[in-house]
Amino acid sequence: MNNKRIDVKNKLDNGQRFKISRFKEKIKKTHPHKHDEYYELIFLEEGEGFHTIETERYVVETPDFYFLKPGQLHFWQFTSIPKGYVLLFKENEFDAVKESILIELIRRLSEKTRIKLDGGEVFFSMLYELEQEYQKNTTYSREIYHGLVKVLVGRLLQLSETKPDTSLQYPGPIDRFQQLLAKECPRMRKVHQFADALNMTPQNLNAICRRQIDRSASELIHSQMMLEAKRYILHTDYSINEIADLLFFSDTSNFVKFFKKYEGVTPQQFRNKYFQ
Repeated sequence: MNNKRIDVKNKLDNGQRFKISRFKEKIKKTHPHKHDEYYELIFLEEGEGFHTIETERYVVETPDFYFLKPGQLHFWQFTSIPKGYVLLFKENEFDAVKESILIELIRRLSEKTRIKLDGGEVFFSMLYELEQEYQKNTTYSREIYHGLVKVLVGRLLQLSETKPDTSLQYPGPIDRFQQLLAKECPRMRKVHQFADALNMTPQNLNAICRRQIDRSASELIHSQMMLEAKRYILHTDYSINEIADLLFFSDTSNFVKFFKKYEGVTPQQFRNKYFQ
């Protein structure tokens, strides 16, 4: 049996308790890993793909925010170049007496895993200023960037509380369609299959998609299929033939035509672009 240990990564240098940096703007094959004794706040401005945290898989929809607690397992499967910021800090970075309010705000934020950043430009402007002050590292820099962290966390909490809590509500048709897409596509790939599963007509499903997302049901299905295809191409060693089978294409040539229609290049060319 192959017993692979889960990697534990530490992005903080010896003695560091705080760090802000740009998200690495590249696609690479990633494996599940944990972070050692620090919190990680991830702000994504651009990018698409998947982010798995423990057993939950999220479709990346930028601008996006994720809160990772120490020891949480996660990994990425990007299908386009990501851009954003990563904020790392240990619990003892903030003074328990003088910064008790900030510590309490962080505790409240830690109850969230993901927040959709509506009006993301406010956050990324603040993160740019925070990064600049952190890099200056002059007199009062630490006090200034701690203050900016407090504002940032407060803004995130404010944003999360303005969103209606739908956790106890029965999901609407578009929510159920998107859940079904993530779960059943590409095994299911026809509008009528999803409409049948949702107990509605294809015409109704299309009308709902157009009204709420301004895209047709078939466009959303094709988008999900491309996301799944890119995931296999970039994050596995499967051959293009094998991927075509995994995605339920009748043959490889049909898969290549489908992929090229939406991406402009063949699956192999897409893979070569990132792994030469």
